Amino acid sequence: MEALRPRAMARRMTDSILSGYGPSDMRWHYEDGLLLMAVLKVAQLDGDGQLAEWVKASYDELVSPDGNIATYRQTEYNLDQINAGKVLFDLFSRTGDARYRLAIERLMAQLHSQPRTKSGGFWHKQIYPWQIWLDGLYMAGPFYARYVAEFGDPQDFEDIVSQFLVIAQKAYDPRTGLLYHAWDESRQQLWADPVTGCSPHLWGRAMGWYCMALVDVLDYIPVEHPGRESLIAIIERCARAVLAFQDKESGLWHQVLDQGGRPGNYLESSASSMFIYFLHKAHRKGYVDLPELDIPNLVVVAYAALVTRQVRQDASGLPHLGGICSVAGLGGKPYRDGSYQYYVRERVVEDDFKGVGAFILASVELDGNLA
Repeated sequence: MEALRPRAMARRMTDSILSGYGPSDMRWHYEDGLLLMAVLKVAQLDGDGQLAEWVKASYDELVSPDGNIATYRQTEYNLDQINAGKVLFDLFSRTGDARYRLAIERLMAQLHSQPRTKSGGFWHKQIYPWQIWLDGLYMAGPFYARYVAEFGDPQDFEDIVSQFLVIAQKAYDPRTGLLYHAWDESRQQLWADPVTGCSPHLWGRAMGWYCMALVDVLDYIPVEHPGRESLIAIIERCARAVLAFQDKESGLWHQVLDQGGRPGNYLESSASSMFIYFLHKAHRKGYVDLPELDIPNLVVVAYAALVTRQVRQDASGLPHLGGICSVAGLGGKPYRDGSYQYYVRERVVEDDFKGVGAFILASVELDGNLA
């Protein structure tokens, strides 16, 4: 794939993906929500009203005038279902249409009654009791923080900060500085370490979700809030740990982060995109400096590797992102044990929304620097 400025890559990837979908094809789903948020960033960066209308039309297929959301069920208490709600704030701000505000309130009602661990962290889903997954901090954290900043009680920022601090402590691996995919407070899951409650491995995309959540949530937490400094300290710790496991040969990151040379492991595109986004935004916002690590250069190296190694161009000139782990979770039926072999044997796919959404966000962040 030819070298292009990240802004141009963001647009070309957006055009490529949307060529196969219409607004009525979008689901109320965390993957679609990630893609639609990324597409809206491109629309804002390019001043493209038509592209922004495409995003709005997608949401209008899903959100009725009374704020009901197609396929959404609050009683599932599924944090994944919050992620698509992030775009609602932009749509409400732009249009003033009450449907978006009503839908925001429906999602916030879920968080107000979301089951919690005894340590105060949200359960990932009703069907995963006593479990905090790193994924969930991204799905709900920035939404929750923006709600508080625009409509809510500033005292709730304490709860938001606490969500990040709890899992940073419970899932922390002192050997690597990284966080495990999930933590089971009850220690009842077969995947949970009987002493720590942590899952067995350091999965790339889970760490990527958490890292992106950290820098995104700080967009809304007031500068004077005492919890900011605690989050910034975690950002620096995460940045050091992530960079320690950047593959020296390629500049990318592996599916299982600390097992780079192990048979079956591979360079994974969604996690690499997320880390590029996280590191660049953390440095741009002044949360980390670390001159000895030269973050700006390492990010450039990583992005160039992502484009040259993981993106292919089809016969019509459209780009496609490969090397994306299709899905990885824990528990459920059939049971996912979190073993090394489980993570490396899940399907590797092309143009999955979790990968291209993160890739577009990273591209916009590198070249667009949208606040």
